[in-house]
Order: sequence, then structure tokens, then C-alpha cells
Amino acid sequence: MVAAAPPQALCKGFDLGTSRIVLASLDGKSVDFASQLNAFVDLPHTKMTEKMLVSEGILHQIEKQRIYAYGNRTDEFAKFLNGDTRRPMQSGLLNPSEPKNLQMIELLIEKLCGKSPKGEKVCFSIPSAPSERKSDLIFHERSVLNIFERLGYQVQSVNEGLAIVYAELKDANFTGIGMSFGGGMCNICLAYLGMPVFTLATTRAGDYIDHSAASVTGETPTTVRLHKESGFRISTVDGNSLDHALSIYYIDVIETAVKALAQALAETKKLPKFAGPIPIVCAGGTSLAKGFANELKRAIEAADLPIAISEIICPKDPLNTTAKGALVAAMLNM
Repeated sequence: MVAAAPPQALCKGFDLGTSRIVLASLDGKSVDFASQLNAFVDLPHTKMTEKMLVSEGILHQIEKQRIYAYGNRTDEFAKFLNGDTRRPMQSGLLNPSEPKNLQMIELLIEKLCGKSPKGEKVCFSIPSAPSERKSDLIFHERSVLNIFERLGYQVQSVNEGLAIVYAELKDANFTGIGMSFGGGMCNICLAYLGMPVFTLATTRAGDYIDHSAASVTGETPTTVRLHKESGFRISTVDGNSLDHALSIYYIDVIETAVKALAQALAETKKLPKFAGPIPIVCAGGTSLAKGFANELKRAIEAADLPIAISEIICPKDPLNTTAKGALVAAMLNM
């Protein structure tokens, strides 16, 4: 007789990010992660191209005279073609200008999660939508829920900033500020005992940095992104013209997020009575740049927030923090 899987093993956490999507699942007492680039390229269909993609193990979908290569390694094609990848998502939500947005999202979700004949529980991240895009968030969330339901999952969503708190602040009773600096948005959540006091988002994040730096240097956004992911350090003094542009826009992203946080704190009428200073957790792919934490600390100190901050925590694995938090949310809500 086969032993039943422990309940927690039937939970998954899913970070549906603009740049990357990440799956977190339990393997015994450890958490395993798998990820795919949330992008694709459109190629003419030839037998040679098809055989090459198969031999290299590159995910692809054939439709008539076109091949859509998606997921990891699509950057290689974009750089070779001196162009940019197509993106199913933009600014944290489904890309309204991409007709294949849901098709590609479903292919990527099924590749990572597979189907669930046992009705596993999955929790996926959603952003905070700016006021003018709240209806877009409703469409985005419902569409993704439908994908998971078709695959057989019990599904729920969790705010991305709150997921950061769930991932890293268990010892603080899930009290503190989560800041997720991703590709499409910076998502922020002030949480008290695991409950969101407020959530917000700014649209100046990784993609904003890429496109802005590309605009002033003449490079493509893909080239800029690959450069910044190869060990870039924020510095307005040292470096070449691309490094200089990247530094300016990184600092702009940080300062914009901190100003939004300060404004939300000032406008919140009933802040909880915290027992003492609270921590900030800073995660997401954009936070990987060297010197990012120092710039965030500088901006926090300059903002003179109405609450005391104890420390800024930078997780060892910032790319997987949201997925980890979504997994915790799925486990807590079993």
C-alpha cells in the first residue's frame, strides 16, 4: 500500500513575474525551485530550425509557418536577431498589446507545474495595481485562476509584497514591510501579524531601467538587461556610459518606491501600534545589482518615515523569495 503524501507536499507556490516565473514546491523538508523566462520569440518555421530546437531542448510551439520558442534561452535568439523578446506580461499584468499573452502564459505554467490529478493547492502572486489599472488586475487574476483550474489545481492568489513578508519574516510574526523589486513593478506591503495594512505598487522597476538605459545609450533592452545581470554595480562615478545610465535609473527606481512607501504611511489613518522597530525585506531580481541595499538604506534614511525601521533584510535567494512566500501562503491556508 502506497502511503499518502503529507498535506504540505500537495502545495505549490508560484511567482508569476513579468520577467521570470518561478515554481516553489516541497521536497521533504527542503524547498525546490524551478523557473522559466517569461518571454518568447517568433521564428519562421523550417525543418532545420525545428530540429535544432528539439536537439537543444528549447521549449517551442509550432503554428503553421511559425515557431514560437519560449522560456529560458529565448534571449539567445533575440540577441542573435538584434531585436527584443516578446513579453506575455507588462508592468506586472497581462500585456494588452500581445495577442498571444494567455497562450504563452498557459504553456509556461503547464511546463513548470504540470497537471494535478490530485487537486493540489497552488498559490500564485499578483501585484498591486495602480488605480487606473484595477480592472486590468481583475482580468489578469481571473484569467490565471482559470489556467490553474483547467490543470486541476485548487488555486488562490496572494499579493506579491505580502508574499515577501511570508517568506522571510516568520520570526517577526509576519510583521514588517515587504518590497519586491521585480521586472514590471515594485510591489510593497506593510503587514501586521500576517495581515496586510496596505499594499501598493510603482511601475518603475526592471523593465523601466532596461528601456530607459537603452533609450539614452542606443542599445537594445535585451542587451542592457544581459549587461546588468552580469555583475553590474550601482555607481554614478565609475563605469562606462551604459553603467552610468543604469546607475541613474536604478537610483530613480529606488527613490520612487521609497517616496510611494512614505506617502502611503503618511496617508494611512490607523497604523498598528508596533512593539518596536520593524524590518524591511528587499527582494526581486532588480535588487540583485551590487550596491542596491546601500542605495535603498540611503533612501529610507532620507525619507524620515513615521515608523522606525530595525533593519533591511536581503534574502540569499531574492529571485525565488516571492515563490517561497506564495508556498508559505498555500500552506497557511490549507
